[in-house]
Order: sequence, then structure tokens, then C-alpha cells
Amino acid sequence: MSISFQNALGNHADALEFRSRRAEVIANNLINSDTPGYKARDIEFAAIYEHASFDVELKGTHKNHLSGFSSGGDTTMLYRNQVQPSIDGNTVDAEVEESAYMRNALEFQASFTILNGRFRGLTSAIRGE
Repeated sequence: MSISFQNALGNHADALEFRSRRAEVIANNLINSDTPGYKARDIEFAAIYEHASFDVELKGTHKNHLSGFSSGGDTTMLYRNQVQPSIDGNTVDAEVEESAYMRNALEFQASFTILNGRFRGLTSAIRGE
């Protein structure tokens, strides 16, 4: 009998990949907190998770748009809603970004812990324990 890693691990491996990518985006926001005109970005986990198992055909609405095919697991960058206006047009709020980074780190750790437990279970099953 063969083991299906997708069934055994669930979406936790994908969640780790998403959390890693989101950490990069938030860190980029923090790095650019003093860059005039910089717009804070984020990735929405719920939208990606909802469409994770579907492939989406990209349809252009203009002749210069690129055609293509996208997996539902691709991350879609969004602009973060501005809490307090900035004179130089920068939308990064360091406190919001630091909070988002810490929450993302905790969620990464939770997914990692669950995934680690699943691997331990698989190892025990392979050993016959």
C-alpha cells in the first residue's frame, strides 16, 4: 500500500510556503517604511486557500494584456488599507507591519508544528510502531 503525501500532510506544506512568502512581503514593507510614495502590500491567505485546488484561466480585457494560465496557489498581491495618511504618499505603518509580521510568524510556527507531527506519525507508521 502506498502513502499519499498530499492526503497525509494536507495543506500544511502549502501554508508554510504561503507564510514564507508573506514574511518576505511584510519585511519589504518595513524596509520601505521611509520611501516616499511606497504603497504597503500584503497577501490574502483566505483568497488563496479558497482557490488552492483550482486552476484559473487568465482572461485579458485589453489587447496588450498577457494571456496565460495560473494555478490557484499563486499569491495575489494586494495593497494594504491606509490607516493614517502620510504627506509623502507612503502607506506603511510600522506598528501595523510589525504586528502582521509577528502574527504571520506565529501562524508559520503553528503550521510547522502540525506538519512536524504528521511526519512523526508517518515515520512511526513506516517503522510499524
